[in-house]
Parts: sequence; C-alpha cells; structure tokens
Amino acid sequence: YIPMFHLAGRSATILLSRGTLPVGLNHLRRTCGSAFRGPRLTAAGCSMTTSSIQAHPPQAPAAMYAPYVLDGQALSNDWVQHLELDGAIDLGRHMGGDPLRVLVLYGSLRERSFSKLLAFEFSRILTRLGAEVRVFDPAGLPMKDGTSEGHPKVQELRNLSMWSQAQVWSCPEQHGTITAVFKNQIDWIPLSLGSVRPSQGRTLAVAQVNGGSQSFNTVNILRVLGRWMRMITIPNQSSVPKAWTEFEADGRMKPSGYRDRVVDVAEELFKFSLLLRGQSDFLVDRYSEREERRQKGRLLSQAEKEAEKAAQKKAADQAAKEAALQADKQTSSAADESTSWGGAQNMVQPTAGQENGNAAGPGAADATGIPSAAAIPSPTEQGQ
Repeated sequence: YIPMFHLAGRSATILLSRGTLPVGLNHLRRTCGSAFRGPRLTAAGCSMTTSSIQAHPPQAPAAMYAPYVLDGQALSNDWVQHLELDGAIDLGRHMGGDPLRVLVLYGSLRERSFSKLLAFEFSRILTRLGAEVRVFDPAGLPMKDGTSEGHPKVQELRNLSMWSQAQVWSCPEQHGTITAVFKNQIDWIPLSLGSVRPSQGRTLAVAQVNGGSQSFNTVNILRVLGRWMRMITIPNQSSVPKAWTEFEADGRMKPSGYRDRVVDVAEELFKFSLLLRGQSDFLVDRYSEREERRQKGRLLSQAEKEAEKAAQKKAADQAAKEAALQADKQTSSAADESTSWGGAQNMVQPTAGQENGNAAGPGAADATGIPSAAAIPSPTEQGQ
C-alpha cells in the first residue's frame, strides 16, 4: 500500500507492506514526530485514512537528542506501543497547537546508567503521547565555575531549557542525595538570563533510581530544586529500588508496578503540561516583577540589580560624606566665633587709675574710650 498524505504543504510517500504494517506505522510516527498523528486502520485491516493526519511541520528531534529511539526488532517488541493512553493522546489532539516540548535530564556518566535508562523510558512514553522529547547528554559539561559561561555544552543546556515547556529529571541516589553530575546541570541553568527565565513556569516530573532499597531522598531534593527554579512540579513521582534488577540486558524496563508508576508519571506530566501550557505565564506572573517592569521598563538581570545597588550605596556614602564635611565646617565656624568673642572680652582691661579708685577723676574714660561706671551719673544726679 502506498498512501499519500501532506504535512504542512509537503507531500510524502510511505511504502508499507502488509507484514510489517505495525512496524511501519510506528517508524512513521517516530520519524515524523507529532506531525503524524497516526492513521487509523479500518476493519479491512490495512487501509489508511487521512482524516487523522494533522498538518503540523515535522518536529523529529536531531539524532543527538533522541538516543532513546528504537528501530527494527526492538521497535516491534516495544511495550510502550501497547499502552492504553487514549485519554491523554485525545487531549493532545483536542488542545491542538505544536507538540509539547520536553527536556529530559539524567544524572550519571556511566555507560550503563540506570538513571539514563529510566530517562529513555520516560522519553519513549512521552513521544508515544505526542510530545517532542530531547535528552541532554551531560558528558563534557564543565564543572560550574566563573569562566565557562561560553562553553558549547553550557550554551546547549541553557538553550534546551529555554526551548522546553516541560522537563523530566531522572537521578540516581548516591550517599542519600543527588549526584554531582545532576546538580552540576541545574547549577548551569540560572534563574535568569537577562530578563529571560530559562526554567520559570515549566512543568516538572522527578524520578530516582536506587542501588538498594527504595528511598525518596533524591526526589524530595529534586522537588526543592524545582521550587527554586520556579517550576511547577507535578504531584506524582517515581522511585525505582534495586534498579539493577528492574532492567533487562537490552536496557528496557521489566514489567512491574515500578514500570507502571513510570507510565503514570509520564502521563500525568503530559496532561498537566498541556492544561497549564497556555496559562503558565499568568500563573507565575508576580506583583513584584510587574512593579519592576513599570518602574524600570523591563526585568533587570541579577547583575544589573547588583550594579544598581552598588550605585545607590555609593551615592548614599557620598551624600553622607558631604553631610559630615558640612557639619565639620559648621562646628569649626562656631568655634572660631566663640574664640573671637572671648578675645574681645579679654581686651577690656581697667586702667591704673581705675584700679586705684578712679584716680583719673569722675567722668574719665578707660583705655577703650568707654566711660567708667563711676563717671556715669545716676538718675537722681541727672535730675539735679
């Protein structure tokens, strides 16, 4: 059968044989991403209809971001393709718009990393739901410092975070907490880049793998990190104990309640993300930031805020210094006036005649030319 269909004005021909039809359809879904919503199979068995194909441009991620993609026999045996997820898939179709963009992070550099294998399972389920999923490889990411801002891996991670609308964090538990590999990735995603918030308002699902018995230390810490990153963390979470017993040799997760929980978390993230996608900007809109935009015209970066604080402090210190100098001048001027007045008083000295009982006679003036008290007639004398 050679069905023809159009994707955003582009025609494509897909050759499917009767024996490999399910694999061919799955490969078509994987290749075209959410642009291929999945043709329906009629009761006859193989006829394809175009009514269920929506005109979205292909959103298949680059191969470097899709290491989870299966092919050949692995794809035909993929348990994800048999999951009953109709409700969430229908929600995605009903909501319309571009495919949900999901970034997946994991926290280990080991070749056979169980947090990576778990991240791949999340990616396959979310892809089946209709999301566009990209997985970041932390290998080569430098340790957080003050000199590697321009490193290609740092820029890649930050760009992926800004590109995403939802994220999945899968991390091993080591010594009762998250690994340095994972924390380093979060440390490289700042709360703000200029006025852009690389993680604010995005939905988040958290998961952990354990080498021993089940624990929730890591997912709890991941939730704290999500809150600090201003993300909306969904209620459900996954914790896989004795992870080395829960995965097959080919890296696929074995059937269990833990695997079912992974499906639950992925489905819940997809639903929450779709419902909140158009409202996230409103939900994280803050009064303080609105005031900052009103006063400054835009949101300032942290560096700009610190520079503004430093300038204000410098101006305040300068004003205080000038006020202190002015006060010193006033104090010095008052002291000079006091000294001058005291000197003038000291200059008034009695004459020798005055010291000897007005020897100069009544009415005589002292050396300053001011008549002495004895020379001034009393009122009675003036009347006489």
